[in-house]
Amino acid sequence: MSPRAEQEHERRGGEAGAHRLREPAPVLRVEDLDVAVPDGGRAVRGVSFTVSAGESVGLVGESGSGKSLTCRSVLGVLPPGCSVGGGRIALDTSDADLTSYTRAQWDAVRGSVIGAVFQDPASYLNPSLTVGRQLTEQLRVRRGLPRAAARSRAVELLAAVGLHRPHEVYARYPHELSGGMLQRVLIATAVSCGPRLLVADEATTALDVVVQAEITELFQRLRAESGLALLLVTHDLALVAENCDRVLVMYAGEIVEEGPTARVLAAPAHPYTEALLRVASVGPGDRRDLAVIPGGPPRAGAELPGCRFAERCAYAAPECTAGPVALRTLDDGRTARCLRPVAARAAAHTPQGAIA
Repeated sequence: MSPRAEQEHERRGGEAGAHRLREPAPVLRVEDLDVAVPDGGRAVRGVSFTVSAGESVGLVGESGSGKSLTCRSVLGVLPPGCSVGGGRIALDTSDADLTSYTRAQWDAVRGSVIGAVFQDPASYLNPSLTVGRQLTEQLRVRRGLPRAAARSRAVELLAAVGLHRPHEVYARYPHELSGGMLQRVLIATAVSCGPRLLVADEATTALDVVVQAEITELFQRLRAESGLALLLVTHDLALVAENCDRVLVMYAGEIVEEGPTARVLAAPAHPYTEALLRVASVGPGDRRDLAVIPGGPPRAGAELPGCRFAERCAYAAPECTAGPVALRTLDDGRTARCLRPVAARAAAHTPQGAIA
């Protein structure tokens, strides 16, 4: 290499290093997470990912894929009988492992560092207390605000999430509000103490399309204004396409594909991602037969040899069930848990037994 070429190489290397330094540090780090279910099996297996400040990451998959158990592990609210069986969860640059936290430690993290929004907001609000009472209680307990300051801040938050006449909403009970209004109240509560991470688990599923669009727009505004990191758990690929920087595709407790959203959805590397997109591509007024994925996912915690999607895969070969299949880094930088990802993506025809 000539001296001039060496100088150019060093210059580019320096620019690349500076770019890496400017990249936001992960707010959330999940490393090799396992979640055990009551029968002793693992419903989540070796899941690893990060979410950085201002980034939106989508976690997608069928019901039973393990996505909700993953996000509930991040929140420390696993269902009875389920437990973290391995791996670690950390926030920011701390080495503290949240999976070993006591209840008191979790109480200090939830609401102040991590906020959460779930599918049915009415289930998470006390029907016997006004919206204002519940929101100010959060502010007084976690932020130590006096009563008047808490009330003022609560009204500001209700206005910030797009609720008209926030003073009136403040005085209402949950049953007096619509589903969309309740979801906004829950979001106001979730972000009231300035968390760095918001976990939204199917937060727009029960809403009509107009309210869904308003809620997702609100999420994007919160990201832009405060650098909030967003983990969006959903089965809706269209929602992910419009709102997420990266996507994690889960199947039977494992991440089977990960990468930039546009790249993954435009040219999926894993047959399961391809199948999900084919199912999602049938829209209103489409006269084609409804696309389905043959068979069904394995029972949560079931032990299977090799690829866990093999029984439903149109491209499965004998080697797919010969042993465990690891995540592989592809040429474009994303990862896929498949022995033949390029062949699956590039196939120009639908083999017999494929999704139809």
